[in-house]
Amino acid sequence: MKNLKTAGDLRELTDDELARTERDLRQEILNLRMQQENGQIENPIRLRLARREVARIKGIQRARQIAGSTVA
Repeated sequence: MKNLKTAGDLRELTDDELARTERDLRQEILNLRMQQENGQIENPIRLRLARREVARIKGIQRARQIAGSTVA
């Protein structure tokens, strides 16, 4: 399991690193969902925290997209 990063830590990452982190988290969410269905999940809170971290990443990516398009 990866350590959760704060929004400030995530903002320091490049776009490629954010995309890679999001992909890894989505894979982890899939694995955690499978464990949950089988009743084998060790830390059910991790599923919620991973989803929140994906949301943080998506928010940062969107903010960067908006900031890049407003420079005219």
